[in-house]
Amino acid sequence: MSASLDAFIAENNIQTIGDGHFTFDAEEHQRVIQSQPWKDDVHYFKSTKISALALLKMVMHAQSGGNIEVMGLMVGKTDGNSIIVMDVFALPVEGTETRVNANLAAYEYMVNFQSSAKEVGREENVVGWYHSHPGYGCWLSGIDVTTQMNNQKYQDPFIAIVVDPIRTLSSGKVDLGAFRTYSENHKITEGGPSRYQSIPLHKIEDFGVHCKHYYPLDVSYFRSSFDEKLLNSLWKQYRINALSSNVDSSNQNYISNQVNDMSCKLSKCQQMPTTRDDCSKISTDGTKTAIEALSGVMTAMLKQKVFKSSS
Repeated sequence: MSASLDAFIAENNIQTIGDGHFTFDAEEHQRVIQSQPWKDDVHYFKSTKISALALLKMVMHAQSGGNIEVMGLMVGKTDGNSIIVMDVFALPVEGTETRVNANLAAYEYMVNFQSSAKEVGREENVVGWYHSHPGYGCWLSGIDVTTQMNNQKYQDPFIAIVVDPIRTLSSGKVDLGAFRTYSENHKITEGGPSRYQSIPLHKIEDFGVHCKHYYPLDVSYFRSSFDEKLLNSLWKQYRINALSSNVDSSNQNYISNQVNDMSCKLSKCQQMPTTRDDCSKISTDGTKTAIEALSGVMTAMLKQKVFKSSS
């Protein structure tokens, strides 16, 4: 295993486990589907466990889209109060910088993929969808909330995952969030979100309006001997893509946008009544941006050293 893969595993706290997560019990799956315990408890699912292979696939797919949102589906199973994501596959969808929608071709592709998987003995089911938020964090927009509500209504158990490829490249750690929505008749509580997030000013309204319509799940990552060879092979491709891409320019644009966003937030604070908490949040954003900028400089220096030593 390469040193860079070891660093990725350590940075994202990917735990080595036995091979039990990769076995699928069809009878247990049917029992859970029939009992539907999540109908009686809106917070029944409390966590998701994602295989390192699925994690790397999502990151690579998200980064391939650049500033355009991408989308895919996740396959796996339930395990008590957790949803286990064992693998993912990308969907051929048309995205923009602010949204992504599945068209008829994407749904046809989805059905064909699942049928082909069953034919080769992959009994796992689709347990959620993922998409990217390039540069503006991991949360659900109004469109995302509606999509996830419909998914939970017709094909539960189902989760939504959001990955930010720009912040992942900038910090070196995968920026990912997993969520489930409440039903339409669920009583929404007052107050702000339970966890603070750095949201761009032009996205704050969309975030604030819908942040109480869903809740976050605890996220952990795992790997086992089953996916070791595939993980090593995929990591080589990931490193090639990272070294050959213009990460420096992408990181500079991201940091520049972050600084500009903080400037706009400070100007707004000067024009309107604010609290100490509002200023503290901007300070937190500034610290986070500084750390990401430093990480970007270190990555650029390492990349330059690698190419110079190989020439």
